[in-house]
Amino acid sequence: MDINFTKNCKYLIDKKQKIKTEERAILIGLVQGEQTHEQVQEYLDELAFLAETAGAVAGKRFTQKLKHPDSRTFVGKGKLEEIKNYIQSKPVDLVIFDDELTGSQIANIEKELGKKTIDRSDLILDIFASRARTAQAKVQVELAQYQYLLPRLKGMWSHLERQGGGVGTRGPGETEIETDRRIVKDKISLLRKRLSEIDRQAFTQRKDRGELIRVALVGYTNVGKSTIMNMLSKSDVFSENKLFATLDTTTRKVVFENTPFLLSDTVGFIRKLPHHLVESFKSTLDEVRESDLLLHVVDISHPQYEEQIGVVNKTLQELNAFDKPVLTIFNKMDLYEEKNIDAWLEENVKEDVLRELRENWEHTTTGNCIFISATERMNVDQLRNSILAKVRELYRIRYPYKTEYLY
Repeated sequence: MDINFTKNCKYLIDKKQKIKTEERAILIGLVQGEQTHEQVQEYLDELAFLAETAGAVAGKRFTQKLKHPDSRTFVGKGKLEEIKNYIQSKPVDLVIFDDELTGSQIANIEKELGKKTIDRSDLILDIFASRARTAQAKVQVELAQYQYLLPRLKGMWSHLERQGGGVGTRGPGETEIETDRRIVKDKISLLRKRLSEIDRQAFTQRKDRGELIRVALVGYTNVGKSTIMNMLSKSDVFSENKLFATLDTTTRKVVFENTPFLLSDTVGFIRKLPHHLVESFKSTLDEVRESDLLLHVVDISHPQYEEQIGVVNKTLQELNAFDKPVLTIFNKMDLYEEKNIDAWLEENVKEDVLRELRENWEHTTTGNCIFISATERMNVDQLRNSILAKVRELYRIRYPYKTEYLY
């Protein structure tokens, strides 16, 4: 059983973990429904950033407008031929689709193009696998990989199935598929048990933290959560300009004016985050569910920051954490001004533009927002005071007898 599994299934998971550095990739997106070409290009910008984070070099992009994806090859026959002609004339190692593909679609596309083909979920899983450091994160990623693999086994084995029908067509391929499905299901069951044990240990550790208010940083990936974590807690949490720089939740004790609280930095969310990955990482995100206050960090300089806010809110709803008190932190205001406000404008006009932005979001968030630049230390003291006021209010409600924390 283990030998068969190694030979027949595990190569796909190994492939996910081994996108080679400097692999040359082309990107493919589909314009569907009410989407615009410009919107899909922005999605492909993010896909290119994901590819670069994984170590690949993103090159040529292909898009096609279709009402529905082609059931066989996702894109239409003519577009696939165009991609094939390009690949034959240019050095390409990897084909990346922005949407999730079925096992049979991957098999069909690879057969037509002769190149390794992955989808957005593949790419995200590859990044998670490369960045997992703790035992918990490694088990979570492996579980998500097997959950992704299970419904795609048939597509993997299509090259072993005999052509035609009737007697003699049930060759070893069909037998191996059933064998591998059973092995993958057993592996998923084993990983879930192991993750459950790790979760129990983590729950015990969280219980031992005492009666302290818990604050969690949440937000889209690469919005500056870890930078803010370092700034507020004076710790050294890993941060860089790449997607999913933080995978494991980091918690630090922070004290503002003799008022202590626990501050946690969590994994970033992203558009089209694979559902099985969200499921696998729910235990890591227990810090979010068990927190008393959420600091929702937003990269206001990003052209699609409002859509990113929607993605985060939707993920919080999936985690049953959407009803918690939230302070929205609009980060990277220096970049926002640089990108959106012309330098030649008079100062009073600039102030009017920025005041209108602040007033709109203060109205939307009922006053629970602040505009900062973590790298430029802009409005940092105001951010500290806002957090301190909210933490003290939570102590008044939750632990009114802890009077030493209220002033």
